[in-house]
Amino acid sequence: MLGHHHLLPHPFGTRGYLAIFVVVAIESLGIPLPGETALLAGAALAATGRLSLVGVMAAAAAGALVGGGAGYTIGWVGGAPFLARYGRYVRLTPERLQRIHDFFAKHGPEAVFFGRFIALFRTWAAILAGTARMPIGAFLLYTALGAVIWAALFGMVGYYFGRSLPALERNLGIATLCLFGVCLVAGATYWFRERRKRQRAAGSAGNP
Repeated sequence: MLGHHHLLPHPFGTRGYLAIFVVVAIESLGIPLPGETALLAGAALAATGRLSLVGVMAAAAAGALVGGGAGYTIGWVGGAPFLARYGRYVRLTPERLQRIHDFFAKHGPEAVFFGRFIALFRTWAAILAGTARMPIGAFLLYTALGAVIWAALFGMVGYYFGRSLPALERNLGIATLCLFGVCLVAGATYWFRERRKRQRAAGSAGNP
């Protein structure tokens, strides 16, 4: 069950929330940064009480919405020339861009929503939406839905992973100790067998 202190905003976690917001916003703007990793790490910290889980989720969702809006604007204003110029840095060739653009023009809402859960597409979805002249109302609606669900889903995953770390560390410690014991016994058994073989071989050589 989620602890009350993990749900409410932590007064000393402002910089942590800001970092999550900035990383996710920049990723959503079109620059490939590990936004999902930042969300997971922040949620794992929430499990220790150093951040609020709701604050982490809100920061990630807000970053996705703000960054997505900026990316949409860039796509609307710059359009195809922007993608043609900078897309090659992430292996978006003109042929791939055309295929993606055609798909996006037909399936814009689905692409914006589900693109939030796909790493590379998450970075470029907003710019492609602007380039394809997707209606801004539909874009903001599906971006917001995707951002909130994505932040909640991965926030919960990171939170429960963070809560399980102490038990995981204990189990790993026990497993490591058992593995060391098995290796020690196996090594000792092998050494004794080899020693007995050498002794037998020496005895056979001494008694032709």
